[in-house]
Amino acid sequence: MRQIHRRQFHLASSTLVLGAAGLRAAPSDRLAVGFIGVGTMGRGHLGSFLGMKDIEVVAVCDVVKERTDSAANTVANHPNYKPSGKQAQKFDDYRKLLDLKGLDAVVIATPDHWHALQAVHAARAGKHIYCEKPLTRTIGEGRKVVEEVAKAGIVFQTGSQQRSEFSNHFRNAVERVRNGMIGKLQVIRIGVGVPAIACNLPAQDIPEGTDWERWVGPAAFRPYHSDLCPKGVHGHFPAWRSYREYAGGGLADMGAHHFDIAQWALDMDKSGPVKVIPPKDPKATSGLRYVYANGLEMIHGGEADCVFVGDKGTIRVSRGKIEADKPAILTDPLPEGGFRVYPSNNHRRNWVDCVRQNKECICPAETGHRSASICHLGNIGYRLGRELTWDPARETFPGDEEAQALVNPPLRAPFIW
Repeated sequence: MRQIHRRQFHLASSTLVLGAAGLRAAPSDRLAVGFIGVGTMGRGHLGSFLGMKDIEVVAVCDVVKERTDSAANTVANHPNYKPSGKQAQKFDDYRKLLDLKGLDAVVIATPDHWHALQAVHAARAGKHIYCEKPLTRTIGEGRKVVEEVAKAGIVFQTGSQQRSEFSNHFRNAVERVRNGMIGKLQVIRIGVGVPAIACNLPAQDIPEGTDWERWVGPAAFRPYHSDLCPKGVHGHFPAWRSYREYAGGGLADMGAHHFDIAQWALDMDKSGPVKVIPPKDPKATSGLRYVYANGLEMIHGGEADCVFVGDKGTIRVSRGKIEADKPAILTDPLPEGGFRVYPSNNHRRNWVDCVRQNKECICPAETGHRSASICHLGNIGYRLGRELTWDPARETFPGDEEAQALVNPPLRAPFIW
């Protein structure tokens, strides 16, 4: 698929040819994809995309040499690649990967503090992007990504896969809330983790093969610690997610998924709340309230991933199940002509199909940014410990310099836009 361009899509039924194993993509029509970040999450994405016949993984990149080597070996030994002997090129600098001739698209699965810079540079290079959630580490970074994606005209997918997957539970909940099956929505409760904290880990020796300077990148520099960047290839999710220098704590980690569903149910994919009210106890790590312009409150904390309370019933939905306090809420048919969610049952595949068809994905940059912003607003609220007024249209805290300073803090030089 070497001739694909961000504004030129000439792929139709000729994209597929009939082979011995059934329908498969002609080699010249494969989407050439590079992977930026091949830790635990990145390897999961790699395995999924390798199984797609119309994808060709041409490059992998990581700041830890063992991970890059491992990912390249995974590609070389995959059944779709081994017969041809094709090798994925290896990089330790994503900018060099973006310069690779013939590259069509990238999957970004680095720590949160790197997402924005890598997405902006990929967009400017004309590459289609699948980027892990939370979309960015700050609100200002998110707006920058949205603007650059729009300028480039590329197809962007935020990795908020609950919109597509998990047995249709979240999609079902959103349709029933939006169609009034629980009556007038009164409150939403989101059961996710704690806000981010400052990183105070002690210094450790940097392992051989790890480029620590490049891992820290645009964040404030601090000494190496294995909790942030484990040595070599590992099978767990590192603790960098807990620290505000790199991420948004549990509040943003799973919150980027569950607040995303709440925003969808509220038809707020391009907006957000107008007030952020933290709990009175300054040590509390749950109980913060978001207030929307219509007076509806969303609470950080609850008995399930997402709880929607209406004046005629309640829906509780998590990855493993959906339930309601009245059976009819989930068994009654949806109204004819009522709201239906975007049709998607495979989040990665939705991105690939949208690249080929020049269509908007189920979770484009603006949507991913607005959902991540809910997490960032919550972290700012807990950090400052006072009620905040937020203007979702201008994305500012009017007249509040202290809060506004946390919206778009500068990147560390020389890591610049």
